[in-house]
Amino acid sequence: MQTASMGTEEIKKDVNASNWQTDLAYDQWKALPVSGPRPPARYKHAAVVVDEKLYIIGGSRNGRHLSDVQVFDFRNLLWSNIKLKPNSDKFEDSDLQEVLPAISAHNVVKWGNKILLLGGNSKKLSDKIIVWFIDLETHLCGIVETSGKVPVARGGQSTTLVGSRLIMFGGEDRSRRLWNDVNILDLETMTWDVVEAMQTPPAPRFDHTAAVHAERYLLIFGGCSHDSFFNDLHVLDLQAMEWSQPQVQGDLVTPRAGHAGITIDENWYIVGGGDNKNGCPETLVLNMSKLVWSVPTSVKHRDALASEGLSVCSVTIDGKKHLVAFGGYNGNYSNEVFVMMPKPRDSLQPKIFQSPAAAAAAASVTAAYALTKIDKLDFKTAELNSKGAENHHYEQDFTIDLETLTEEKSVLELSLSEVKTENSRLGQEIEEVNNTHAELSKELHSVQGQLIAERSRCFKLEAQISELQKKLESVQSIEDEVQALRGQKSALEQDMELASSAQRQGSGGVWRWIAGGGGGDA
Repeated sequence: MQTASMGTEEIKKDVNASNWQTDLAYDQWKALPVSGPRPPARYKHAAVVVDEKLYIIGGSRNGRHLSDVQVFDFRNLLWSNIKLKPNSDKFEDSDLQEVLPAISAHNVVKWGNKILLLGGNSKKLSDKIIVWFIDLETHLCGIVETSGKVPVARGGQSTTLVGSRLIMFGGEDRSRRLWNDVNILDLETMTWDVVEAMQTPPAPRFDHTAAVHAERYLLIFGGCSHDSFFNDLHVLDLQAMEWSQPQVQGDLVTPRAGHAGITIDENWYIVGGGDNKNGCPETLVLNMSKLVWSVPTSVKHRDALASEGLSVCSVTIDGKKHLVAFGGYNGNYSNEVFVMMPKPRDSLQPKIFQSPAAAAAAASVTAAYALTKIDKLDFKTAELNSKGAENHHYEQDFTIDLETLTEEKSVLELSLSEVKTENSRLGQEIEEVNNTHAELSKELHSVQGQLIAERSRCFKLEAQISELQKKLESVQSIEDEVQALRGQKSALEQDMELASSAQRQGSGGVWRWIAGGGGGDA
């Protein structure tokens, strides 16, 4: 689906603050005409809407974490800020700046009359996840005591509220280790637990988004590692505790991280994000029942909505839900408030996240239910026959209906038999796969053992080669010394030869002189 690229427009300045929504068109982002001062621009903050008010908490700007709580009122289009007060039971320091630490890449959720804040990056050192609370009535702020298997401290994780449980996935810890674990915080008991899910989980990541569908399926989309950006969709069945990566249809979705998402009915809206080079200008919608992506609108590439680290919430005004986006960074930090009224879209009952076994089980239940209804009809038919019919024509019609239902019963029984056969076949295939997996595991262990043995042999050979090299170097040194001694010996022999020759010549001359002298005198 192709959409025209357009810039966000500002709602007319002369629009009354009480009915600004009348200037909106479906699937078009508009910048609200904010009155008065605005909060500092930022990204990687957290946002939540409560009673037609948008709460912005923390964030980052120019490498510095923020600790403020800003509130935008949709009724008068005005910003204000909350001065938090320390919870007297938990705080000894009365310094307001220390009530809530400067923090970014965290999550917030509304629970009762409080806002809960989890995770994130801050200078407050902690090995484990800290849960903060902000009381919306008293503005008290403090730390919630939690127990159980408390997760490692991290930022860039996702946190999703499902009933009275918070489902936290992924993130990046202080040592830059990436996670793909699933942790659950029970808000009734404030106890953490770790989920052991089956099948292949998403790759470790952070700055992704998450949503819940039908109070059962946790969806994970996008995010990044230290060297990759993702556009994959993963689903965790919270009842079966099983991961899957279903096939999706519709428009092509580019990899992204730092995007934001919010669900409205069956639709999951994804806004912004990027890959550290380019921002994502399109607003995505995933129909969570059909698993179909679409792009209802786009903005220009340098628009504030094509940013990383922005936030997206939903606000209900006069019974209509609107998307509201704030902040982000795309080379510039933003503090604009954008709204969009989503066009009503089709919604279907969830039917797509079932595995083949779950689908077969559902078919079995449907068939059994149908058979039960037919048995009840048979019982009612017998009762009617015992009381007698009012007329023969009615009896004939009823007989025809009964024959039709009997035929349908036979068809359903046949379908049930086929489902049982399919279940049996799938069970055999699973057993074969498990056997193959076991054999492959044995082969892998064998190969690993051989590799270890070969590696050990290589280490020994390398050690022997090193020793031989040292010996060769020693032999070469000895040969050089021998060669030098041979040269010295040769020179010495030459000197001795010369000396001996000179001595012989000197001795012969004297005797000849003596012999000659003696002959003359005679």
